Amino acid sequence: EVQLVESGGGLVQPGGSLTLSCVGSGFTFSNHAFSWVRQPPGKGLEYVSTIDKVGDNTYYAPSVKGRFTVSRDNAKNTVYLQLNNLTTEDTAMYHCARDSWKTGARGQGTQVTVSS
Repeated sequence: EVQLVESGGGLVQPGGSLTLSCVGSGFTFSNHAFSWVRQPPGKGLEYVSTIDKVGDNTYYAPSVKGRFTVSRDNAKNTVYLQLNNLTTEDTAMYHCARDSWKTGARGQGTQVTVSS
C-alpha cells in the first residue's frame, strides 16, 4: 500500500521558517519524482515545487521561488521542503504528491499557519 506521511507544520510568525518532511512507504521511493502542493483555506490546490528522482532538478512556483527549497534523501525515503521568509499568504495545508502533482498519490498533509 502506497503511503505518504507529511510532518513538520505548525504556527509560525511572518518571516519565520519551517521544514516539512514527507516519508514514503509501500513502493520504491527512488523511482519517483515528488511534488509539494498546498491548499489555502477556502481555495483550491496550488502547485508549490517538484524534485526529480535523484534530486538533480528542482522546480518552483513563482510565488515561492527563492524562499522555499525542496530536497530528498532516497536512503531515508524522505522528501523535504524548507520554507523561509514565510508570509501570511503561505498559510495552507501542505501535501506531498508522488509523480503528478494533480493526480498522484498524496498524503494527509501538514498544516502551516503563518500569523503574528
